[in-house]
Amino acid sequence: MNMQPTAVMAPPAPRSLEQMRLPMVMMRDILLKTIFRQNTENVSAIARAICLPIPVTQELVDLARGQKLLEATGTLHANSGGEMGYQLTDAGKARALDALSQSEYYGAMPVPMDVYAEQVKRQSIRNLQITRDQLIGAMGHLILPASLLDHLGPAVSAGRSILMYGPPGNGKSSISNGIRDALGDRIYVPRAIEYSGQVITVYDPIVHSSAEEQQDDPNSLRRNGNRYDTRYVMCDRPTVVTGGELTLDMLDLVYNPTARTYQAPLQLKSSGGVFIVDDLGRQAEPPQALINRWIVPLEESRDILALQSGEKFQVPFDTLVIFSTNFHPNEIFDKAALRRIFFKIKIDGPCQEDFLKIFALVARKKGLPLDEKTLIYLLREKYPTIGNEYANYQPVFLIDQMMAICDFEGIPYQMTPELIDRAWANMFVKEENIVH
Repeated sequence: MNMQPTAVMAPPAPRSLEQMRLPMVMMRDILLKTIFRQNTENVSAIARAICLPIPVTQELVDLARGQKLLEATGTLHANSGGEMGYQLTDAGKARALDALSQSEYYGAMPVPMDVYAEQVKRQSIRNLQITRDQLIGAMGHLILPASLLDHLGPAVSAGRSILMYGPPGNGKSSISNGIRDALGDRIYVPRAIEYSGQVITVYDPIVHSSAEEQQDDPNSLRRNGNRYDTRYVMCDRPTVVTGGELTLDMLDLVYNPTARTYQAPLQLKSSGGVFIVDDLGRQAEPPQALINRWIVPLEESRDILALQSGEKFQVPFDTLVIFSTNFHPNEIFDKAALRRIFFKIKIDGPCQEDFLKIFALVARKKGLPLDEKTLIYLLREKYPTIGNEYANYQPVFLIDQMMAICDFEGIPYQMTPELIDRAWANMFVKEENIVH
């Protein structure tokens, strides 16, 4: 099965300052702040720090020199291929400090919002076509009814919102992770984006898994640095997973008042990838309020964010949103909200046959010998007491319990009706009144 990542069109590297489409003063100040903070001296080192091609960096250095903010040191550095060294003038240091007092951001030049929006289109998650083989390959470790893949496949390929609902413990979270694994290709994530002179950092090593990049050999005749705009990091398609801790303010820009910079909210960091809202209905916010926040992004592929000043602006929204809940959708959403979620897929517990397959698979993996009489006892004596409702989590739970009891009693791993009774007693809490 071929699961090779497909090639996404890379963002082209800028060839001049004019092509950057950023305010000239902003670029100059980021240059000065970076030199001040990182003590870089030659153009190739500065270019690496601000993530621009050397010719564009040289143009920016020449601009700062013309304004008497940078000066050549007059020394050629042998360890830098004989490059000229540069340093901040007194006026340059004063300007760098003044710029740092307005914003601590330095390093990689940000990508203007409209330029970033173009790249989002080039690598849209809606451009992906997931095959049945890819889904099976990513979820082969799960025992799922064939009909479930019939529903999941078109949902993932459409890149639209999905609501998975059903009883707890039946693998909704595992299926969400399987969808993420099936995507399998790479996109370009900006280190930072710019809107209205404000810098918003996007790349986050906790969320984004960067792919290995080929480093340039400074002595090589052929350089790779201009293959794509290095203000971006090539990453696996991102996945953000939230659960009961999700609050509405986590979907807003995060402002750092000390550094006077912004950090992208979770849904912007997940652009081009998957945003999983697990355990919907367990959050402090009511589910209807959470879904209302997503209505515009889900319908119009754009989100609205606000700066500290109150100014609102649009950002691209290109994310496969997966909502997962143990509640029936009609209990937590109104009809208008449900209409806006494109696919609604029920994840039920396994049938008896699939339950036994899962049980045998887990037992083999964990090294617990199966016993047919004990399995028959489990199915005939225990499951009728709960209406024969099987769940995917139960085999793992029962097997782990029996193995823990065997460890405690100092006996070899085994299955017996007595061990099943002891394990079963821990799976459910008896209904009773407790005197406080």
